[in-house]
Amino acid sequence: MTYDVTAPAADSATPATPVPARLVFLWNNFGPMHADRIEAVARRFPQSELHGIEMYDRDVTYDWTGDEAPRFRKTTLFAVAETPGRLRRISRFLCVAWRLRRAHWFMCHYERPEVLAAAILLRLCGAQVFTMGCSKFDDKDRSARGEWLKSFALAPYRGAIGTQERSTDYFRFLGLPRVASPYNTLSVDRMRAQAADVPRPAFADRPWTIVARLVSKKNLSMALSAFALYRAGGGHRALHLCGNGPLERTLKAQADALGIADAVTFHGFVQTAQISRILAGSLALILPSIEEQFGNVVIEAQALDLPVLISDRCGARELLVQDWVNGFSFPHDRPESLAGYMALLDGDEALCARLATGARASAPRGDVAAFAEAVATLVAPETLPEPAV
Repeated sequence: MTYDVTAPAADSATPATPVPARLVFLWNNFGPMHADRIEAVARRFPQSELHGIEMYDRDVTYDWTGDEAPRFRKTTLFAVAETPGRLRRISRFLCVAWRLRRAHWFMCHYERPEVLAAAILLRLCGAQVFTMGCSKFDDKDRSARGEWLKSFALAPYRGAIGTQERSTDYFRFLGLPRVASPYNTLSVDRMRAQAADVPRPAFADRPWTIVARLVSKKNLSMALSAFALYRAGGGHRALHLCGNGPLERTLKAQADALGIADAVTFHGFVQTAQISRILAGSLALILPSIEEQFGNVVIEAQALDLPVLISDRCGARELLVQDWVNGFSFPHDRPESLAGYMALLDGDEALCARLATGARASAPRGDVAAFAEAVATLVAPETLPEPAV
């Protein structure tokens, strides 16, 4: 399904509502959440022509399956097996940018040469170009030289879509005055529909669930240590770990050494539909990362009324998780703190029910409708509703 560029004729007595004729979105690869976002924008601007450009047909980090029938015009630049060189990437992207130069562009990956080249070309052609992301100044150590280079790479952009306050402040620090939010969103309705037929287990039978790549920054070794403390203190629930990565053998060996191997299930990489079903039957989501710009799985959990135990390093904590409302945050380097919260939830069904209600109330903050409004803030502020007085 595509969208007609031509708006209907305006009534002579009513001024036409300004809408962008064409909107283009670029990501490395389209997973379900990326399609969610463009489709939400399509609903927000039904008279606009929507294009989605992915650099590669598959993601080398996530094995997700994309939408085979997206409701927008999708262009794939390369097959991941091609491994194109820099000049070929720049040339191909410039051709696409030139063809779609009369548009509002939203692009991730401003640090890539091909994206920088396209942003410069588009800006010279008079296009409105915006970047998207969720990085924060405190994600890692920063250098003055590195930040200066970033500000240069962002010079062609008119603004950005970030996520929470620290993310939007970082874009402003890098020289972008027009910043909207949120960026990290997905379809809450899709998540709920995928788990609509999953029966809710009895309270005593619900496991803990972690959804994360098996890499160092996800801090899964600490989570296993916390789970071992929880089990040693009398906890009986199992742990489900969804994700793949280079640390799988190491983590399985750690679980065996801690004596918890029979209580931990390693599912490997799981597609979003199955993630919904696993989360729907869980007691809570655990996200223990030591570096996490946001954490989209928090939105997935809250869409399914799931409390969240989240480390103090995760960006989603700022926007979505409040202690005693819909979950708890814990120090990323203190397994005993995480184990304590696990023990607290394990024995208090009334508390879990209250946190689940809070999680459901928080879910709209991460829904794609909010992303569509962020786009509207940048490209068509005249279409926004009047603020409440």
